[in-house]
Amino acid sequence: MKGLRTLLAAALIALTTQAPVQAAATPVHFADLNWESGSLITEILRVIVEKGYELPTDTLPGTTITLETALAKNDIQVIGEEWAGRSPVWVKAEADGKVKGLGDIVTGATEGWWVPEYVVKGDASRGIKPLAPDLKSVSDLPRYKDVFKDPEAPDKGRFLNSPIGWTSEVVNAQKLKAYGLTDSYTNFRSGSGAALDAEIASSIKRGKPVLFYYWSPTPLLGRFKLIQLEEPAFDAEAWKTLTDADNPNPKPTRSLASKLSIGVSVPFEQQYPQIAAAFTKVQIPIDPLNQALADMSEHHRQPREAAESFMREQPKLWRAWLPADVADKVAAALK
Repeated sequence: MKGLRTLLAAALIALTTQAPVQAAATPVHFADLNWESGSLITEILRVIVEKGYELPTDTLPGTTITLETALAKNDIQVIGEEWAGRSPVWVKAEADGKVKGLGDIVTGATEGWWVPEYVVKGDASRGIKPLAPDLKSVSDLPRYKDVFKDPEAPDKGRFLNSPIGWTSEVVNAQKLKAYGLTDSYTNFRSGSGAALDAEIASSIKRGKPVLFYYWSPTPLLGRFKLIQLEEPAFDAEAWKTLTDADNPNPKPTRSLASKLSIGVSVPFEQQYPQIAAAFTKVQIPIDPLNQALADMSEHHRQPREAAESFMREQPKLWRAWLPADVADKVAAALK
């Protein structure tokens, strides 16, 4: 019996010592976001979790809606850039106590409908005359449909929307209806954020008129002179009709004011309260973020490389988010 007790004790000791290692070996699942600021912020957070808190991470791809659904189920634990409060999926999951938006990570974020400045004002240096000199608001768009002519439907203008699967794609499609533009503009949806960027940048470099949805933080808004079109004042009830793809009678309103947070599942917050507490402190000013995004885009840097470079250049920024011992581990790993 004594031998048996000894074996049992040894087995219990082995299990006890192995359990934390096995638990630590389970990766924290991050959403693989397919736009530049989302991918950069995700990698900054992954560096902190991996190097500062010594936990493995990985990323899982998906559309905005599928990733929010996965977060609510704890199939992923972190969405690095969550435009909190926008999609019905997020709103319901938050109301049900399944997800939380931590912090206000970017100051100065915005979104809307844009045209290049030369479309309205012209550009004498490039020999471009103003094609829509009185264009100020979305309500002016019907009379300028020929300026933004869709090559595949020449009797209409073309509006460049977000890729399918983004919450903003639903909102913009509903806005086209709410603003009475479906008879004069086609709803052209890009295959990806990169494809949308390429279409806009190509048009601007050729001096062609282009009407598109865009947002900040992004390198594109820093590279080109753009004009944001005026939209009706924000109305909370009207906003609900824009986020509902099935609403047959959407109402006009500008988008909900932007608040970018780190989306986490509630089980993640409960399991790793120290990391969640650090996430609430994450805040990145728009100018250095846009500069980092521009550098990433212009030099074709991978998001992880760009994140590590940003963190080496901005140690005071991210050290303020972390306990000193955690920050020291991150700093040592970045050397």
